Amino acid sequence: MRQISFNPGSVNRRRKLLTQTVETTPATRYNQRVNSKHLLACLLAALPVVAADTAAPAARLVEHRKIWDAAPHNAFTDLVRFKDRWYCVFREGNGHVSPDGAVRVLTSDSGYWWESTARIEMPGFDLRDPKISVMPGTPRLMILGGATVREGNKPATESQSFVALSDDGKKWGKVFWVGPTNQWLWRVTWHRNNGLGVAYDVSPESRTAKKYGTTLLLTKNGLDYDTLVENLYTENGPTEATLRGGTDGALYCLQRRDGKPSNTAVLGASKFPYDSWEWKDLGKYFGGPNFIQIPDGRWIAVGRLQNHGADKKTKTVVCELDVAKGELTPLLDLPSGGDSSYPGLVWHENLLWVSYYSSHEGKTAIYLARVKL
Repeated sequence: MRQISFNPGSVNRRRKLLTQTVETTPATRYNQRVNSKHLLACLLAALPVVAADTAAPAARLVEHRKIWDAAPHNAFTDLVRFKDRWYCVFREGNGHVSPDGAVRVLTSDSGYWWESTARIEMPGFDLRDPKISVMPGTPRLMILGGATVREGNKPATESQSFVALSDDGKKWGKVFWVGPTNQWLWRVTWHRNNGLGVAYDVSPESRTAKKYGTTLLLTKNGLDYDTLVENLYTENGPTEATLRGGTDGALYCLQRRDGKPSNTAVLGASKFPYDSWEWKDLGKYFGGPNFIQIPDGRWIAVGRLQNHGADKKTKTVVCELDVAKGELTPLLDLPSGGDSSYPGLVWHENLLWVSYYSSHEGKTAIYLARVKL
């Protein structure tokens, strides 16, 4: 295991970083006719029940396991496949909000047995929400996250996004500050050889008022960022967002909201050059949003639903996302509850692989699920 410690000093010294037949014989007697009609009616009435019982489920949990719970609190995952190995990243800390957050990197050749390859920490900063991606060109792994300054479990007084790079997933180089201060770049998606990400306003004033706003950023190298759309979305407190490119040529944005009067998620869509967007309200709160398009063309989204199901509980749920209608349809509840969500998604060998965290077994831990769709 390689442990990286880096004291970046003032965030003002950061580098500015741009760039899916039954035949029947007629009866001859009255009773035979009556009995035949009665039997036929019974069979017809039973057909919908038989069809419902035998139809394949829209999503089925193939396998589910806990892969890590070493820290007091283990949360906020992401997942990627790189050079025939799995890599899972997440935050470790003493609590959901604590000043000691660090990034743990796990690897596995099969997805069953996992080992730690690195732990990234910065003294004086709470590292949160790490995302891992494979950069285009010469393949490299990139971890993106947020570094916050806080006292205890109080709200952050300052925030800055950071990036670390690796050629092999084991040795991670220098940690760079990226993007504007107090703008949380939550995820970068590589699309047409460019990195695109949504940063949301996390200044203390915006957090207190829950009046966030988002900016669309563009990068060529993961380190230098340019503003593509300054005011991407501003209604009802937009926060965490994931971007994905579709086979139809559109760029989609799954956007969480945490404001008032509505905190339902929205879906944005845009065509190149991505400077004009149309938005649809999905009608459901969706925390830690992630989604991908699978080979059959469907969009699958995974995140946290509140007041979900007959028992009105909080769950991490696999959903189908209709990007044309703007509809989010739950398909499968993953074993989860309470403090949960923040999934990583990979389509591999005709299965959806999902990393996520949950506290349904008491301790907040990291889980891996495989889902048949």
